[in-house]
Amino acid sequence: MKGLETLDWIVIGGYFLVILGIALWVILQKQKDTADYFLAGRNMGWFVVGASIFASNIGSEHVVGLAGTGASDKLPLLIYELHAWIVLMLGWVFLPFYARSGVFTMPEFLEKRYSPNARWFLSIFSLLAYILTKVSVTIYAGGVVISSLLQIDFLTGALATVVLTGIYTVLGGMKAVVYTEALQTVILIIGAATLTFMGLDAVGGWGELKATVGEDYFDMWRPPSDPDFPWPSLVITSTIVGIWYWCTDQYIVQRVLTARNIKEGRRGTIWGGFLKLLPVFLFLIPGVIALALKQQGKLEWESADQAFPVLMSNLLPAGLRGLVAAGLLAALMSSLASVFNSCATLFTKDIYEKLRPGTPEKKLLNIGKIATVIIVFLGIAWIPVMQNISGVLYEYLQSVQSYIAPPITAVFLLGVFSKRINAKGAMATLVIGLAIAVIRLTLELSKDYLDPESIFFLIGDMNFLSFAAWMFLASVLIAVVVSLMSPAPSEEKLSGLTYSTLSEEQKAENKASYNIWDILASLAVLAIVVFIMISFNG
Repeated sequence: MKGLETLDWIVIGGYFLVILGIALWVILQKQKDTADYFLAGRNMGWFVVGASIFASNIGSEHVVGLAGTGASDKLPLLIYELHAWIVLMLGWVFLPFYARSGVFTMPEFLEKRYSPNARWFLSIFSLLAYILTKVSVTIYAGGVVISSLLQIDFLTGALATVVLTGIYTVLGGMKAVVYTEALQTVILIIGAATLTFMGLDAVGGWGELKATVGEDYFDMWRPPSDPDFPWPSLVITSTIVGIWYWCTDQYIVQRVLTARNIKEGRRGTIWGGFLKLLPVFLFLIPGVIALALKQQGKLEWESADQAFPVLMSNLLPAGLRGLVAAGLLAALMSSLASVFNSCATLFTKDIYEKLRPGTPEKKLLNIGKIATVIIVFLGIAWIPVMQNISGVLYEYLQSVQSYIAPPITAVFLLGVFSKRINAKGAMATLVIGLAIAVIRLTLELSKDYLDPESIFFLIGDMNFLSFAAWMFLASVLIAVVVSLMSPAPSEEKLSGLTYSTLSEEQKAENKASYNIWDILASLAVLAIVVFIMISFNG
């Protein structure tokens, strides 16, 4: 790998100056209340909302990992990048309920739909899951990327990024996060698009790329008997995980709640859907290009995760290399800022305010800032731990979401579409779902010590995609059966929180929040998703 030159450092320095300038501008505006600090005053337009959704999703581990997917034989994982249609679900199906209920957090919505217990469960569970998985994985992957990119040691790279991101997240709140994310999205797209076009040119064009790696390489659909990626389980589980992540996870939904109204929020999700289609071309294809160049003898790299950084450092001239490096830093910082802010929101609104009702807004604002500082320090404390954790466990942390998603997805989907599901059904699903996830993870980690003939080995060894699909079915059955065995919730409590309890006024208001252009733009996103699915079919 070539090192960065003076011009690259000037570009990276310029990027940091602009980020700090935006953050400073927001900080000087002073936050008035918690809505201002956690939801940017609920006043964002569609462009910023969509860019923020995209930037929160694309971390540096995502960029490097997706390029690695392209450079290795794991193309079925591409299906997770085609979740643009699920981003549309957030705007068309879920957002009207979230916006109308006026909630700050997803656990708060569960309290309105079900009970305070459901809120407590999801808020504590989400907070622990974020700190143990999202914060640690993002910092670990970011440290690896930065140390190889800037030729500095892992600890310095990870520490510098956490501290810098922490400063503007603590002082600027959500407004600083979404505005910097809008800029980071632009930088990331320009940088990665440049790399894709120059890579295609170096390999000899699209036709030459396909000829080098082989036509079959581009097939994302594997037979149902495939041990790693059976297509039925892949489609079902990726959809379940997608609905949990894009439509019910605080980390993403908080971006949409910053919109000034339902119309802007929905348009933000449509814009976010378009942006979500870009990683296929911006990050996955460069991985395939890196593989083709290696096969042509023009590039050398050892592990698939090196594909993106090696391609970048060898292909791009000085200056452009700095721009792509800045894009990777942007990806890392935007993901970190999002998770810091979401953790602080969950702690302040769902835990502190519930324990101390009636706390003045000004005090809550300070609690939010203190919570963010604590999460930044927890992130720093995680760095040495993550350094010593094996790569295998790092992969497990990534796959944990396949076990977290089914019960939460079931509770939110059934909650919006069925008025019969009650608080007892929801709690039973969440608690039993967590127990199943813990059992599966324990058996998966210890399967080498189990009797291959036992039921425990069978559970631990089952393909994780198939397991998650069955787990979702079990979650739905638990919610339905337990709810039917106990009294139905009152229509009064559910007013406006499920489709069947919407008033005529609410239906009319919803209809007025979109027009023909919103529908056509959404159909265009769906058409592109279908086109990519057909194109990547051998």
